[in-house]
Amino acid sequence: MELFFDLVMVFAINRLVATAALGLAGPGADTAAERWAVFGQTLLLFTPLLWSWTTTAYMTARFDPRSSGAQWAILVTAFAVLVMGTSVPHAFDGGGALPFALAYALSQVGRASFLTYALGSHPLARAYLRVTVWFAAGGLLWVIGAFHPGRTQVLFWILAATVSLGSARLGWPLPRLGRQRISAWAVSPHHLADRYTQLVLIALGETILAVGITYASGPGRTNGYASLGLVVAFVTAVLMWRIYFQRAGQVFGEAVAGARDPAALGRFTATAHALMIFGILMTAIGHEIIQGHPVGRVLPGWLAMILGGPACYLVGRAALEWAVFSRFSVRRSIGIAALLASGVPLLAAPPVVAGITAAGILAVIAYADTRRAAGRPIEQPKPAQTLLPPA
Repeated sequence: MELFFDLVMVFAINRLVATAALGLAGPGADTAAERWAVFGQTLLLFTPLLWSWTTTAYMTARFDPRSSGAQWAILVTAFAVLVMGTSVPHAFDGGGALPFALAYALSQVGRASFLTYALGSHPLARAYLRVTVWFAAGGLLWVIGAFHPGRTQVLFWILAATVSLGSARLGWPLPRLGRQRISAWAVSPHHLADRYTQLVLIALGETILAVGITYASGPGRTNGYASLGLVVAFVTAVLMWRIYFQRAGQVFGEAVAGARDPAALGRFTATAHALMIFGILMTAIGHEIIQGHPVGRVLPGWLAMILGGPACYLVGRAALEWAVFSRFSVRRSIGIAALLASGVPLLAAPPVVAGITAAGILAVIAYADTRRAAGRPIEQPKPAQTLLPPA
């Protein structure tokens, strides 16, 4: 059931990637301000999609996902994500805002309300009641924003996202009911680790899906540069997969389970994965742009996707390295610096060259990781105990 939910998530991410690529490189992207606005809108829509996935993963980590109640909750959320995905292309310029906001708000509030009722006199019912109230407050802001297109919509939705994430960070505080985080990481660290690993994999798979669809439906098969871009996109996805699993991505569940404060370390790794997922999404957008414009003049907004995506991914992966092994990742830091520094000279090169450059930097990091691990015993996690959010 969770994998089925992930497939719906793939669709929603695919629509987000395709919409952002069109906004950045399509006929309507006339000015730099419009292109950067597309980037902000993409981040704003990504937040509730990822939060829907996250809250679902936390639910299945705490409750048996094979129970009928949990499965119904997953299915309802999956349908909501499906509606959100279909609404993404017109969330800011048409009739997609209200379906997007309603699907998100109703699914979040409905699921939290159901859990509050189903738990009865269980102590967790009090916690989920607080969650329901805060989800309702955030959901109301999403819906109000949907009725006010333009800057007002953006402001309301930014406030709504802040309320959703901020209330969770503060433990959903309410008068008389207090505040307390519902930490699923302390209960099921291995299950959540598996779910986040699966999310990375489906995001990487979506990169191939998006570029493959564009290549197959366009003139790519008769364009040598577009074919080169397809190869570069595939290699980039493989390198990201390799960098993730060597080796922190394999054992971060063990690191969380063995940490002094599993809840704090789990939240830290969740943030690291959010950065990686958004980096993968940016990279997919960049390769969509390469498919449409492999040669010719590159725009700064395009480079922000082609180079900034891998850089964002490496920032999240470096954070995961710190969480799992308590060490600063020099290789990833150098890679981030190299990606950012290459942006200026690559302004004079075509987009496909920027894609090749990013893939080359990732290849060096993957090779260095392999060389470091060669001939050594399998490294065991050493979870970080400092620089973590307070429990």
